[in-house]
Amino acid sequence: MTRLIHLSDLHFGRTDPALAGPLLRTIARQEPTLVVISGDFTQRARPGQFEKAKAFVEAIEATETPVLSVPGNHDTPLYNLFMRWLMPYARYKRAISRDLEPTFETPDLRVVGINTVNPFAWQSGKLSARHITRAMEHFGEDDGRLRVAVLHHPLQQPPTLDKPKTRGAKAALTALSAAGADLVLSGHLHNAQAVPFTQVPGVLFVQAGTALSTRTRGTPNTFNQIDLKPDGTLSVTVWSATEGDGFLPGPPLSYEKGGTGWVLKGQEFASAPLRARL
Repeated sequence: MTRLIHLSDLHFGRTDPALAGPLLRTIARQEPTLVVISGDFTQRARPGQFEKAKAFVEAIEATETPVLSVPGNHDTPLYNLFMRWLMPYARYKRAISRDLEPTFETPDLRVVGINTVNPFAWQSGKLSARHITRAMEHFGEDDGRLRVAVLHHPLQQPPTLDKPKTRGAKAALTALSAAGADLVLSGHLHNAQAVPFTQVPGVLFVQAGTALSTRTRGTPNTFNQIDLKPDGTLSVTVWSATEGDGFLPGPPLSYEKGGTGWVLKGQEFASAPLRARL
């Protein structure tokens, strides 16, 4: 069975120090195929914050678990305009990875990272034709493997949410769907959900909450576990931080892919987002 652990928005520099140890131990016990971190390793992209993020990633890799990561908008300097415009990823590359758009493959899985950060606009992300062309080339011919795109900024969000939308999201979703993408993993919004994209129901939108930050926005700290089972079923479980018990799993939702796209197993359609169990 293929298992992904999906973390996001760690925000070192503004974390709950009591959570890092339980989070690392929980991840190790799940023995994932891959840990995905969809950006915002730091709060303000300062060297000390990146050092803490680096130590966290190295602790995961010490268990011989590969890590695939992409930067978030908080991983570029906010106030140092010289760095943000001329070398926005210098500190990220030194601490986390020189590859801003990494890939990962197994016999059952193809994963591609897409960098959606726009250093010239602090909050809003953007996708260009180059990003999507590269992802489509990596996915290649349909060989039955699960195809996953990882990015920081979401390609869908509630219309009532007061955050800038990702530029190029609609075109990107159309292209990713045409390329055979099955999942898009993202962060940025600090909430957890899993639901087919409204625009392209054949692609499942899996959003991670914040795993460690104190900026929880009214929800617990969470991360996602995604299991691809031998029968093709995809199970998404949200793990939530609790007082005294570390992280505990919520009820999993199982999706299967039909002619009309991803559907909740045993149901005609899936319309309600998966939320972390409080």
